Amino acid sequence: MSTDLAHDRCGFQPATHQVVLRYHQAWKQRRLDDILALYHPDIAYHDFLQNRVFHLAELRDYVQASLPQGEAERLEHCDRIRVDGDTAFIQYQLVLRGGQASFQSSEAITVREGLIWRVREYATLQHGDKDGGGVASQRSPLQRLGLSARQLGRMAEDLHSYFHQQQPYLQADCNLAAVAAATGYSRNQLSYLLNQVLGQSFYRYVNQARLQHLLASLPAADSMARIDQLAFAAGFNSLSVFYRCFRDHTGLTPAAWLRRFPCGSAQTTGDQHKV
Repeated sequence: MSTDLAHDRCGFQPATHQVVLRYHQAWKQRRLDDILALYHPDIAYHDFLQNRVFHLAELRDYVQASLPQGEAERLEHCDRIRVDGDTAFIQYQLVLRGGQASFQSSEAITVREGLIWRVREYATLQHGDKDGGGVASQRSPLQRLGLSARQLGRMAEDLHSYFHQQQPYLQADCNLAAVAAATGYSRNQLSYLLNQVLGQSFYRYVNQARLQHLLASLPAADSMARIDQLAFAAGFNSLSVFYRCFRDHTGLTPAAWLRRFPCGSAQTTGDQHKV
C-alpha cells in the first residue's frame, strides 16, 4: 500500500486523508493489529471479486490471509490518494510470485467518526487467467473458491515453501490431493492458482521441482546411467517424461548435457532453475 502524500485538492478533507494514509501504511508494514484498530465497529468491507461482505468479527482472518508475503508478492501504487469528502480512492497493482500474474485493484474507503466505515474493493486479474476473472463475471472463480486477490499471493508462497521445505515431489506418487491436504487448501483452490494464475499444470509444477532438485545433484553425475538414477531419486517415474522436462528446461538432452559439461561441471544454481 502506498505512503504517497499527494492528493487532489477538490473535496479534500485532511482528516479523511490522514486516516486512510495510516491505514495504508499499516498494510505496507504488515501491522495486523494497527489495521484492525482503524476499522469502525460497523465496518462493512465489500470484496467485489468474491462478491462478499466482511464485518468486524470476520476481518482479522480475512486481513491476516491477505497481508503481503515477503518477496512472493508486492503492492505497487498506481495513482495518488484521491479524497472527496469522507471517502478516499486509491489504485494499486498486486503482483504475485515471480510476476507471473497481477491484479489491478482499486478501493473506495469511507471514513466515519475517525475510523474506516466502508471499504469497497474491486480487483481484476490482468494476466494468467484465461477467463478474465474480473468483476464483470456473473460469478467469478475466486468467488466460488472463497478467495480474494491478495490471498492468492499467500497461497503461492505457502505452496512454494511446502515444496522447498518438505520436498513432496521426491515421492513418485505426489498428487494434488495430498499437497492440498498438507497445505490446508482445497484441490480446486490449488488447481486455480496453478492453472489460471501461475499458468502451469500441477504435474508441470511438480516436475519442475524435481528437475531443479536433480540439477543441484549433477556434479555427482558422470554417466547417463547415473543421471537416470538421479531422475528416479528426484521422483520421476518415467524416463521419457524426465527427458522431455530436461530438454524443455535446459534446451539439451541429458546426453548432450554430459558431453558439454563432463563430470557435472556446469553451474546448476541460479534463477534459471527456480520453480
